[in-house]
Amino acid sequence: MSAPTTSGPVPAPAPAPRPAPGSVTLDLSGRTALVTGAAGGIGRACALRLAAAGARVRAVDRAAEGLDALTRAAHGLPGQVESRLLDLTDLDAAEAAAAGADILVNNAGLQLVRPIEDFPPDVFHTVLTVMLEAPFRLIRGALPEMYARGWGRIVNISSVHGLRASPYKSAYVAAKHGLEGLSKTAALEGAPHGVTSNCVNPGYVRTPLVERQIADQAAAHGIPAERVLSEVLLKDSALKRLIEPEEVAEAVLYLCTPQASFVTGASLTLDGGWTAH
Repeated sequence: MSAPTTSGPVPAPAPAPRPAPGSVTLDLSGRTALVTGAAGGIGRACALRLAAAGARVRAVDRAAEGLDALTRAAHGLPGQVESRLLDLTDLDAAEAAAAGADILVNNAGLQLVRPIEDFPPDVFHTVLTVMLEAPFRLIRGALPEMYARGWGRIVNISSVHGLRASPYKSAYVAAKHGLEGLSKTAALEGAPHGVTSNCVNPGYVRTPLVERQIADQAAAHGIPAERVLSEVLLKDSALKRLIEPEEVAEAVLYLCTPQASFVTGASLTLDGGWTAH
């Protein structure tokens, strides 16, 4: 049977809805952002996304080659990226570098997968220094001028491991749990001054750090590297894929918008359903 025919003009499609008055503003022109661990992975994606929104970005890392590649990639964006070589174990230099920042993205991190009884104490100390004490010093350096302006955004790149523990990651889990508490404390203190502080908690992100973890986990569990992703890293995730750095950067950008001004002291999970268990 043929389809029935209709006479008369075909109705025009409904017009696209106009943006609501409260639609998200992505213009960060005039803002200065500092991003740590910016030479690669999540930090690189955040630096480029903030610069694309018009921010002046101080990209901090100890990897000169990665920073050079980042500044080349940022050429032509509305904002700009200024690279700064910095080892975050130099805590005084870290604090000084944050002065004047409107937006602070604490991202730098490192990982070692070992049982506690085999975990090198010096590495544990370094992980806590870079991933907890350095963020404290960076926040400490940024807050006075944020308070003076009455506006600031602190975004701490935490992890599902800031909310859940996994074996063989004692230093990383301890640092991320500590970062969660630091972020909430900064939120409570910053609220009267127009400063928000939040964590973004991704699951496993497609970064060099995770790629190295796959090899470490293969050794720790005694299984081939190709089984680590499905049987270890993504075992508790409903979505069986890695999250991309650019997806994390979009969440970071949202937390810097005016519409996110009431979001503070929060942990925004991007974990594919891991913590839904």
